Amino acid sequence: MAVAQRGTTALAHRGPDGEGLWRAADGRVALGHRRLSLVDVTGGAQPLTSEDGQRHLIVNGEFYDYTTIQHDLRQRGHQLSTRSDSEIALHLYEEQGVDCLRALRGEFAFVVWDAARQRLFAARDRFGIKPLFYAQVGSVLYLASEIKALLAAGVPAVWDDEAVYQTLHLCFAADRSLFQGIRQVPPAHYLVATAQGVRLERYWEVPYPRKNVVDPRLTEEACIAQVRTLLTDAVRLRMQADVPVGCLLSGGLDSSTVLALAAQHSPKPVTAFTIGFNQAEYDESALAQATAQQLGANFHPLHLSDRDLADNFAEAVWHGEMVQFNAHGTARFLLSRAMQRAGYKAVLAGEGADELFAGYAFVRAALPSQAPTSRWPFWLTFLARWLRPPTPAQRQLAEVSPWLARLSRGLGFATLTLDMVVERLSVARGVLAPDFVAAFKGYDPYQKLYASLDQRAALLHWEPAKQMLYLWLRTIFANYHMAADRLDMAHGIEVRLPFLDHMLFEYASQIPTALLGKGGQNKFILREAARPYLPESVYRRAKQPFMAPPAIATPGNPLHDFAQDTLRAKALPFVDPTAVGRLLDSLPHHPPSALASLEALLMALVSLTLLHQHYFSGAVSKADP
Repeated sequence: MAVAQRGTTALAHRGPDGEGLWRAADGRVALGHRRLSLVDVTGGAQPLTSEDGQRHLIVNGEFYDYTTIQHDLRQRGHQLSTRSDSEIALHLYEEQGVDCLRALRGEFAFVVWDAARQRLFAARDRFGIKPLFYAQVGSVLYLASEIKALLAAGVPAVWDDEAVYQTLHLCFAADRSLFQGIRQVPPAHYLVATAQGVRLERYWEVPYPRKNVVDPRLTEEACIAQVRTLLTDAVRLRMQADVPVGCLLSGGLDSSTVLALAAQHSPKPVTAFTIGFNQAEYDESALAQATAQQLGANFHPLHLSDRDLADNFAEAVWHGEMVQFNAHGTARFLLSRAMQRAGYKAVLAGEGADELFAGYAFVRAALPSQAPTSRWPFWLTFLARWLRPPTPAQRQLAEVSPWLARLSRGLGFATLTLDMVVERLSVARGVLAPDFVAAFKGYDPYQKLYASLDQRAALLHWEPAKQMLYLWLRTIFANYHMAADRLDMAHGIEVRLPFLDHMLFEYASQIPTALLGKGGQNKFILREAARPYLPESVYRRAKQPFMAPPAIATPGNPLHDFAQDTLRAKALPFVDPTAVGRLLDSLPHHPPSALASLEALLMALVSLTLLHQHYFSGAVSKADP
């Protein structure tokens, strides 16, 4: 019980409203839970126990449309002891075992100890919105929502050199962490542990259709109408809580759509929270304020200075347990603190729309309306491209990943995208310690990452834009973007993502890419679906990525000084301190076009240095390529 207690204490920030502990009579299993009370505030304490006392449950996150399921369970004779949404998972598991996941809709990670079967069952939501880490030390299996809880419980902190190498090469495996022996249950997977061992199984996949399959029902009008219906329902369900629910608002299409629909389902004006920066080209707060006023929302801005970002960067990295390539993660961390102080525990946000409707620039380049469609068979097009002489960027890329260089030739990667990747890799490899690079001689991180994907065969038969979306979803999105949960939950804020409702996603994944970017319009289907609810200015607004202003190369800027002090104070085990020092000295002499890559690399190195100070003092690293 003491081990579980230490773990839950380390997660007090995720659940400030209560703590619950349970231990089996034989002492072999213990469950600990920190509660963030959003539904059944007075009666939903966990762990929850089944009617026969054989199953015990802890949940992180939310299940939606739970009242319908509660009604159905009662009709089938179940006795529910709470009004909590969490309890439905216990009864569904009792009935259906692992197949209970088919009926669960939401953002969740949960664990069930099944004494009757002598097995532990754990699952993570379809997109990895809620985290779930695990580690095996000897005969003991540990699971937790954050790595710091595993460390507090007794799992040793050791760098995973392969994961660090992958991260610095922009590879993000959905089942890895930066810590040796600490893995993630990947999105859309469940874990089963018995006396025979531990196994992982996938229970859901994005159902992209083959590129030559045409569904006559997917007309433009039908797609717009159905997306509007499904998205409206997704927002409605996520507005349900026993506490106020707000919205994150940038002023762009995605978050404005969520706010507009949320306002339709709230009896009172919705509160919109926005981040403002001190550089005009990165500051959307004025646009957000105008949108909030037009939609009748209360507007709650948080204006952040570079000093705010520098002073809180270290704490944000500690909570995030990952690298930051830009200070926008720290900005998100500070916004969550502001929301907590304003009395909020739950907000809706617009993440997932770009993954759903091909909103990213690198994906839009592959849409039929943006690129000519070849009449040749795929294999012949691939061969013709592959036989062309490699470009300078492709030759340079081959030094790091021969596999990716060959693939980029065959698939015709956009020149701008390829140049950006090569530039970032070149700068990163220039500061790595020679022995660290030598340890991975012959190791191709991109080929290793691709080989871990279980939809490789199907991937070749999808439309090019959907190939890119799938690779993004299963790599960077799952193990970088979704790490924002730890930044939000650092202050007990649950962020709900309507665009990642799996029922909406399953439908939208069928929409032909020719409609997603019709007429060169970014996210055409979403714009048209949301048009009745949006101000005209938002409907026509171009996409602006959420980024904090770059500051690393500006002497006197607090972030610049913080990065200089951090990187010069303590060397990492896998970087060359002399090369890092030269890079820091050379910053004022780099052209502005190179600063984006330098900013990302230096922010990553600062993050790794801070993690080393937090978690790895005295620890060793272990390479396992």
